[in-house]
Amino acid sequence: QFLQLSLSLSLPMFFRKPSPIQPQKPQQCTTKSQSLSKTKEPHITTINLSIKSTVFASFLIASCFLFLHFRRPTTTTTTTAVKTTATCKGSPPFYIYNLPPRFNLDLLKNCKNLNIYMNMCPHVTNNGLGQPLSKPSWYATHQFLAEMIFHARLENHVCRTWDPNQAVLFYIPFYGGLYSSSVFRQQNHTLRDSLAVDLIDHIKQQRWFNRYNGKDHFISLGRTAWDFMRTKTGHDFGANILLNLPPVKNMSVLTVERQPWKGKNQNGIPYPSYFHPKTKNEMLTWQNKVRQNDRPFLFSFIGGKRKGLGKAKIRDELVKQCNESTRCELVECGVANSKCHQPMEVLGVMMKSRFCLQAPGDSFTRRSTFDSVVAGCIPVFFSPHTAYTQYAWYFPEERNTYSVYIEEGGVGKKRNLIEEVLMGISDEEVEKMREVVIGLIPRVSYSHPNVSDVGFSDAVDVALRGLFKVVRDNIGNNEI
Repeated sequence: QFLQLSLSLSLPMFFRKPSPIQPQKPQQCTTKSQSLSKTKEPHITTINLSIKSTVFASFLIASCFLFLHFRRPTTTTTTTAVKTTATCKGSPPFYIYNLPPRFNLDLLKNCKNLNIYMNMCPHVTNNGLGQPLSKPSWYATHQFLAEMIFHARLENHVCRTWDPNQAVLFYIPFYGGLYSSSVFRQQNHTLRDSLAVDLIDHIKQQRWFNRYNGKDHFISLGRTAWDFMRTKTGHDFGANILLNLPPVKNMSVLTVERQPWKGKNQNGIPYPSYFHPKTKNEMLTWQNKVRQNDRPFLFSFIGGKRKGLGKAKIRDELVKQCNESTRCELVECGVANSKCHQPMEVLGVMMKSRFCLQAPGDSFTRRSTFDSVVAGCIPVFFSPHTAYTQYAWYFPEERNTYSVYIEEGGVGKKRNLIEEVLMGISDEEVEKMREVVIGLIPRVSYSHPNVSDVGFSDAVDVALRGLFKVVRDNIGNNEI
């Protein structure tokens, strides 16, 4: 009855200019409109009322009610899209699919069983950064969690748009690496492949995927491409068939190790190291530290032997030569040596070394390559597939400006004794190479995902620009 009375009194007055009134203590008419933003924070609309008479108060109350009843609710979707387009520089605007949680976040609920060798619960914390170390912005980050860090970084990125009409790229946030490692021992291939197959079935139904058959879509994977390319005739080593599915071949795949011969649509991204800066100043401070650090060792090797692996056989020779040299620091990894699993111990050795040996292991690539770059240590490679055919977006095309390559076949021969090769590089040349390596640290680092704009281009920014070029080449400038 009060509402009916208020409406009957106020509607005739709605177009009439009210007479001047004296200001009195304001009252508020407040409501909350539903928001679609990530944070789900409500928008609050407040109208201050100054009341002199009961009739005028009824007029304002009714007007407020009508305004709130008939107005279209605002959401952060439109606001974010406009803001993103206005502030995004250097990288293309991208849209993140809101996948059913079983493809990503629900997997984390079973974190104890995400890896057949270890409990992943401590590692998936802090958006995949893992447990914090004693230094700010340093974390004990697991090497196979780039997909989680990538996702978290994109969630807060300044180039994210909530409007797919404005997007140049479309990101599919599937935690494929975590799922893959959780079902390595699943003997039923149909079950092992099931989540990957379901994901692609889901994506194929999306309007934006069908526009260009997925050519503007991408996915990031925290494990090597080999873990997603099982064939019918090849050896079964626990892989699934995600990257062999026809729709995926149209997409761009970001992976810490691409298949060098069949991975045409695959692009290598850095393994995550331990440094995740929040500001440009943190990065500059670290770069200055590694630049000025004393390096008493000519070279070092951190790693263990691999029995039965042909491509890792060279490790035996590296351990042997390092042991025999007074200029080498060896940290031989094994069950008894826990230093290999202590980030600051690993970086400490690398920061005291001029050169860091990077031998293939279970696969061609290794996280140690990026640890050495972060430590300002010049990497020494023995296979072109450890870096040169992998990370074209991140490392200079001129390989000798930042690294040393020693042909694997001659390492055990006198002409390729590691110490002799490295001693033949002048101090001046070493300084030039180290400066290039130090300059690479920002672009191979994953900045802290809680920061939208860290002030420099990190590994995610480099990937976005690389993806933009891929899409532009595949679709054409006129279509973008």
